Amino acid sequence: MERTYSLDVSARLLRTEGFVDGRWISAASTFPVSDPATGEELAKVADCGPTEAKLAVDAAYKAFYIWKRYTAKERSALLRKWFDLMTLHKEDLAKLITFESGKPMRESLGEIGYSAAFVEWFSEEARRMYGDIVPSPAKDRKILLLKQPVGVASIITPWNFPSAMITRKVGAALAAGCTVVVKPAEDTPLSALALAELSAEAGIPAGVFNVVPCSREKTPSVGEVLCTDPLVQKVSFTGSTATGKILLKHAAGTVKRVSMELGGNAPFIVFDSADVDKAVAGAMNSKFRNSGQTCVCANRFLVQSGIYDRFTEKLGQAMDAELRLGHGSEPTTTQGPLINVNAAKKVMHQISDAVSQGAKVLRGGKRLEGSFMQPTLLADVTTDMLCTQEETFGPLVPVIRFNTEEEALAIANACHMGLAGYFFSQDISQIWRVAEALEVGMVGVNEGLLSTVESCFGGVKQSGLGSEGSKYGIKEYLDIKYMCFGGLTP
Repeated sequence: MERTYSLDVSARLLRTEGFVDGRWISAASTFPVSDPATGEELAKVADCGPTEAKLAVDAAYKAFYIWKRYTAKERSALLRKWFDLMTLHKEDLAKLITFESGKPMRESLGEIGYSAAFVEWFSEEARRMYGDIVPSPAKDRKILLLKQPVGVASIITPWNFPSAMITRKVGAALAAGCTVVVKPAEDTPLSALALAELSAEAGIPAGVFNVVPCSREKTPSVGEVLCTDPLVQKVSFTGSTATGKILLKHAAGTVKRVSMELGGNAPFIVFDSADVDKAVAGAMNSKFRNSGQTCVCANRFLVQSGIYDRFTEKLGQAMDAELRLGHGSEPTTTQGPLINVNAAKKVMHQISDAVSQGAKVLRGGKRLEGSFMQPTLLADVTTDMLCTQEETFGPLVPVIRFNTEEEALAIANACHMGLAGYFFSQDISQIWRVAEALEVGMVGVNEGLLSTVESCFGGVKQSGLGSEGSKYGIKEYLDIKYMCFGGLTP
């Protein structure tokens, strides 16, 4: 008999209404949230529209004039309480991620740790928003540079990290003294609503943190409100480059501050000098986390001729030994489903295109039931194939052979994206040359996992604007005001 799976979490964390001005609000209709592994409906969630979005903006605007007057220490203490509650309820929060996104439970627990760490980090950074006193050229005046919160921030987040993508933005915004309206992805609103519940329990004032879930159909109209309303001063978005360009156009009308973390097409380069075993381990970590559905996961694998066959053989063996498909709640699962059937179809289309042009399937290559996809390894891949030209967002490893460092860099940089890049080498001179030459915002050198709250996260080219995390993340939510204090007696 086929096993059934049920979402067993505390009732108070399984919220299905919008959260505006400290209250749970309904909408005229609802939309379903389903388990991508089984297709079973998990909940019906309030389908907020432009009206609810405007209510949330107004609530955030009103609350801003209260929240910005809290001292940095007071804001820090409330964020710390929110962090403590997230940590206390990490099991339930992780279950929500697993059931609404398909992510294996071990990874979901890791995401909650990562998500909570942003709240902790920015609770500490709240007290470090130092301004400056600048030496004046005149004796009768002082020059002061003050840092002040920008105002209401619209936070628009994706489904692949439904908790961490919220706290990475919201932690910084609230620490700076801003208030927020969050629009979570339509596939994964339950995580956002659980965070709203815990924020209220932590004592964060009404209107400071608002959530307006909505269906795919209402997303454009809600997004337009959040990017055009004159009361909103900042837009932070993580998602596709195509959607980011639309939101940029909306935000331009009122000249809003914007930060965006957009698509990636990360190169993963393995040079002849590399430790092949470490390179294989790095490839496994980078490619197969969240079944390949991360914006920084390796997408184009470039391997130098001298170790090409050895690398592909060892990578195939590691895939056989380490990867197990299944429902994310099963303890042995390392690969859950893709987020939906269309995502699996996209991966299959890339595989079919590559095979038709001469690529060889060394592992996998098939779509399974629903949105499950076999982890797939392709050899003899060329840059003419779709899988090297567009972001895959799935468990596909296309391996390209190259001969020289110059050739590898030319292939890696021939892309309008520039989020992350990885390479493996034991040649110190080569490490410095390649790290500086790669046209990306983040570089992993002999390392396949690079995200951490202490470091900045962001891309170049069409992969985005601005940085998140680190001490720089809070700057995205601050204005610098110059105060010239004159008329002083020398």
